[in-house]
Amino acid sequence: MNKEYTNLANCIRFLSIDAVQKANSGHPGMPMGMADVATVLFRDFLNFNPKNPSWINRDRFVLSAGHGSMLLYSLLHLTGYKSVSLNDIKNFRQLNSICAGHPEYHPNSGIETTTGPLGQGISNAVGFAISEEILKKKVGKEIINHKTYVLAGDGCLMEGISHEALSLAGHLKLKNLILLFDNNSISIDGPTSLAVSDDHEKRFRSYGWDFIKINGHNFKEISKALKKAQKSKKPVAISCKTIIGYGSPNKGGRASSHGSPLGEEEIKLVRKKLKWDCKPFEIPKNLINGWKIIGERASKKAEKHEKNFSKKLKKLNWLGWSLGKNFKKDFPLENNVLRNVISKAIDRTKTEYLKTLEPLATRKCSEKFLEIVSELQCLIGGSADLAGSNNTKTKNHKIIKSNDFSGNYIHYGVREHAMCGIMNGISLHSGLIPYGGTFLIFSDYCKPSIRLAAMMKQKVIYVFTHDSIGLGEDGPTHQPIEQLASLRSIPNLNVFRPSDLIETFECWQLALESKNTPSVIALTRQGIKPVRVESSVKNMSSTGAYEILRTNDKIKVTIIATGSETSLASEVGHKLATEGIYSKIISMPCHELFDQQSEGYKSAILAETDLVVSIEASETNYWKKYTGYNGLNFGIDDFGKSAPYKKIYDHFGISTESIVKKIKEKL
Repeated sequence: MNKEYTNLANCIRFLSIDAVQKANSGHPGMPMGMADVATVLFRDFLNFNPKNPSWINRDRFVLSAGHGSMLLYSLLHLTGYKSVSLNDIKNFRQLNSICAGHPEYHPNSGIETTTGPLGQGISNAVGFAISEEILKKKVGKEIINHKTYVLAGDGCLMEGISHEALSLAGHLKLKNLILLFDNNSISIDGPTSLAVSDDHEKRFRSYGWDFIKINGHNFKEISKALKKAQKSKKPVAISCKTIIGYGSPNKGGRASSHGSPLGEEEIKLVRKKLKWDCKPFEIPKNLINGWKIIGERASKKAEKHEKNFSKKLKKLNWLGWSLGKNFKKDFPLENNVLRNVISKAIDRTKTEYLKTLEPLATRKCSEKFLEIVSELQCLIGGSADLAGSNNTKTKNHKIIKSNDFSGNYIHYGVREHAMCGIMNGISLHSGLIPYGGTFLIFSDYCKPSIRLAAMMKQKVIYVFTHDSIGLGEDGPTHQPIEQLASLRSIPNLNVFRPSDLIETFECWQLALESKNTPSVIALTRQGIKPVRVESSVKNMSSTGAYEILRTNDKIKVTIIATGSETSLASEVGHKLATEGIYSKIISMPCHELFDQQSEGYKSAILAETDLVVSIEASETNYWKKYTGYNGLNFGIDDFGKSAPYKKIYDHFGISTESIVKKIKEKL
């Protein structure tokens, strides 16, 4: 047993060593240290299909310690995935190679998620495991019944997000989750003892995990631990005591093998010690065949499953649903009855609202929308202990619990960062659509995960309420100022800030329709006056910005606003009109969608008047790309105040009287 496994593992080691050396950049130590564990996992336990990497019931393998990416690329290449060729490995860390410095998600490639920021992969893995439990409950364990394996290192466990995610996984008793801890006691600065003295076993057991200690270079111990993990009723952490840079006489067990190539002379010594008489990137034919057999055997097993359950797998067709361009025409593919029920309920809610035109907080408007669409099987909601404040949980939601995954709502607890990382995993797993809520100010906790969702082009929806100084008395610690601009700076992220119920419904529709872009929906705590007094067949928010009011044909001022400030902008326009100064009011619920419009459309919005004014209760610099340096920007470039919200608006000059006065002075 040992000789066969050792030879297979050495294929991983030397592909990793050679790729890092050729790139003159990378982390050879972890792949060298964890090659033995990975070999046993892929050879004897992992269910996967190189011929169909998107097979729904595959085990998920997540490399949270993403710096060791060559471990993953080597495994994919050796087991027969077409996505990673030997030439790709030779071009490790080079422009446009799939073998990037850290794993980057590519659909149908075997790379399940983008990792690199340590700990993110752990939270993604928790999301994968939750999704598996949800689907298993919906369609049966004969169709869906797989594991999620996540390989994490010391650094992953140091990051705070790991605590949040592991704690929730234990609470939910995710028995389908297995964490392989590369316990090599080395980080970039040196021994982990420089900064850490945690008792990992006590930590995991306190979360409600099982914990197994093994020698990560003893094949029998590795196999025994993985067998035991298959039967556990809890999530399992396997602490694999390994030697980083295993096989390197001078750098093994040291930080020098962590983040730098070994060097030509040291590689010669490794080849001699591990009895590897091959040139760089060369693998003996018998070992290539050995890995090929592992991949082919896995493919046959997967294909048999798909064939046996092909009819029942059609039960999952709803995962491929689409709203299309129009709710009425192309709602989800779950069934026509549900499509019609939801479409009619949306129209009915809009009609009732337009009869009363009562001031409503947009968080409440969002709740009304969620009450309608909560019947969708693919929509999984949640909140970071703020369900009642974010209005993300409705009377139609059912809580997901450790003993019952038939629900559609997750109580994430006060774990904003893990929530967003877990939602990435839920989205990546199979097409479930996650949304989660917290206050906009706490998007700062979430930003690393949001950024990765944007990078991976995932349909993840963030419901961020209490979106301005309008939250009032909670004061500057809770009042977002720079957060909207910060989120708008992230590529491939749509940031919606609707002004009333009609716009909130439209923005939710756009978020659900989006195929490759995550969405932020920023919502008010306070009630605000509606700006749309009639419904429209067209989704007006789809252009990002549109005219809602024109006080005269001959105008001198263009006033742009978002969210709660849009009704204020209308008041300013009416007040100016009484003094003979005419304007048009533009609602801009989504800057990103507006920036995608034609130059002609953008010019019609922005270039009709010499003076362009922005009103938004957030930082003002971002708005200058629309108003120009000759424009006026009403907002806040300091921290907020603790007081009733109307008094705070007055204090910062975001009031009808103050804005009208300054516009007149400018003209």
